[in-house]
Amino acid sequence: MCALALAWMPEMSRADETPAAPKGPAKVVVIPIREQISKPELFILRRGLKEAIDNGVQTIVLDMETPGGRLDVTFDMLKALEKFPGRTVTYVNGEAISAGALIAAGTDDIYFAPGAVIGAAAPVDANGKDIDATMQAKVVSYLKARVRAITEGKGYRSEVISAMIDLKYEFKIGDEVIKGKDELLSLTAQEAMKKYGTPPAPLLGSGIADNLDALLDGIHGKGGWTVTRLEVTWSEQAAQYLTSITPILMAIGLVLLFIEFKTPGLSVFGIAGGIILAVVFLGHSIAGLSGHEPLLFFALGVALVLVEIFFFPGSIAFALSGIALMLGSLVWSMVDFWPNQPMTFSAELFLGPLVSVAIGVTLAVIIFLLILRFLPHNPVWGRMILHSAVGGEPGRLQPLAAEGGATFQSLVGQFGVAATALMPSGQVDVGGRRYEARISVGFVNAGAPIVVTRHGEFSLEVEVIRA
Repeated sequence: MCALALAWMPEMSRADETPAAPKGPAKVVVIPIREQISKPELFILRRGLKEAIDNGVQTIVLDMETPGGRLDVTFDMLKALEKFPGRTVTYVNGEAISAGALIAAGTDDIYFAPGAVIGAAAPVDANGKDIDATMQAKVVSYLKARVRAITEGKGYRSEVISAMIDLKYEFKIGDEVIKGKDELLSLTAQEAMKKYGTPPAPLLGSGIADNLDALLDGIHGKGGWTVTRLEVTWSEQAAQYLTSITPILMAIGLVLLFIEFKTPGLSVFGIAGGIILAVVFLGHSIAGLSGHEPLLFFALGVALVLVEIFFFPGSIAFALSGIALMLGSLVWSMVDFWPNQPMTFSAELFLGPLVSVAIGVTLAVIIFLLILRFLPHNPVWGRMILHSAVGGEPGRLQPLAAEGGATFQSLVGQFGVAATALMPSGQVDVGGRRYEARISVGFVNAGAPIVVTRHGEFSLEVEVIRA
C-alpha cells in the first residue's frame, strides 16, 4: 500500500522520492489500448512500459478506446502500470467500457475527448451474459475492494467506479443522487468533469482535450514535451486479429478433426485441424514474435518442403518455394540490421550474407554428389539402405524402366500389398514382384492392401484399399 500511495502522490510530492527529471522537454510515450482487453493488449502495454522505463520517460499516456474484455488481463495490466515510476494518464479517446474503465481508474489522471464515454463495468461471463447472483456478489465485492485500493486519495474515483460495477450501489454526494439502485453508472466527458462537494472537485476526470497534443500541452506546457507513439507490431496486430476470430477458428478446427476421425489414416484434415486449434490456444503468444521474422520464414519453408514430401510428391512447387524461403531466411538472419532504425537496402548490406549462403549451398551439393558417387558401391551402405527401406531381407526389385510398355499398363488395376511403408514413397509387392511406388496423399503402413492406379517411368502410383 505504501508503494501504491507514493505512486499516486501529486507530482510535486513525488519529486523527493524519485530521481530529478532531466532538463529539457518531458519525454512522453503514447501506448494505444484500442481493442478488446485480452492478452495482446497486455503484451503491447508491457512492451511500451519497458521501453519507456529504459528511455527515462516521464509520462505514459494510454490512448484508450475499448469495449472491455477479460478481467484477469485487466488486473495484469494494472499491475504492469504500478511498475512505472513516472506519471500515468488515460486519454479516453472514444469509450472506456467495463475493463477499460477499471484500467483508467488505475492511472494517475483520466482525460477525455469531447465525445468520450466511460462506465458500465459490471462483471459478466465470457459470452457477455449475467453471472449467477451469488457469484456476482462475490466478484463485485472483490472488484470494489480492488478499486478502493487503486483509487485511494483520488477524490470521488472510488465511488464512481463502484457505481459502474455494482448494480445495487446507490451513489450520492450530499443530497444529490448521482446513480440510483438497479442501474449502472456511465458518464460522458462533460458529466465526468462536473464538480461536486466543498470545495468543488470534478467527479472523475482531470480534463477534456480535443486531441493528444492539446492534452500534453495542458500537462507539460506548450513545447515542453516530446512524444513517441508506440507502434503496434505486425505480430501484435496478428494476435489481436486471431483473438477476435477465436470462436470461428475453433469451430473450423473441430470440424476438420471430426472429418479426420471419420477417415482412416493421417490426412490433411487432421493436420490442418491440429494446426488451427494450436493457433486458437497459442494465438495470443504471437504478439511476442516481432523481431524473429527470419526464424518464422525458415519454419514456413520447412513446412512447405514437408507438404511436398507427404502430400503432393512430385509437384515441385511446394518444395521450391520452401527451399527459397529457407535460403532467404538464412540470408536475412545474417544481414546487419540495427533495431528500431530505418532499413536502408544496398548491395553491400546483402553481399556478405549472400556469399556465405552460396558457399554453404555449394559445399552441400559437392558433398551430396560425392555420396552418390562413392557410397552406393560400399557394401555397408548398401546393406544399411536396403534393410532400412524394406525392414528385412528385400526381394528382387523390378525396375519399371527396363520393362515394356505393355507390362506397365498391365499393372494398372492390379492388387498387392505395401512391402514397406509408403511415406509417400516406398515399395509394393504385386504378383510376387517388388516395385518402387508412391501414394498421392498421406502414408501407408507396411502390409496394407493396395491397388495400382497409375504408372510412370520409374514408379507406380497406388492407393490403399480401405476396409
